[in-house]
Amino acid sequence: MTEQMIFDRIVVSRDVLHGKPHISGTRVMVVQVLDLLAAGKSPADVISEDYFPDLTEDDVRACIAFASQMIRDDRIVSSA
Repeated sequence: MTEQMIFDRIVVSRDVLHGKPHISGTRVMVVQVLDLLAAGKSPADVISEDYFPDLTEDDVRACIAFASQMIRDDRIVSSA
């Protein structure tokens, strides 16, 4: 398995989740976290027992920072 760390806490691996960016050590995709935030959930909600209790607020912030950087750089991240 080839894994590429592309941002603090965010990785891409062709063999995991079809190459979608996800939080290191989990199968939680960045887009899942962003979708919850876009739906009005707070970071505390995202890391609650109702959603992703294994995540931390730092993980949520890393997802936001990752998305911001991708937009800023107008980048598409391909799987490794």
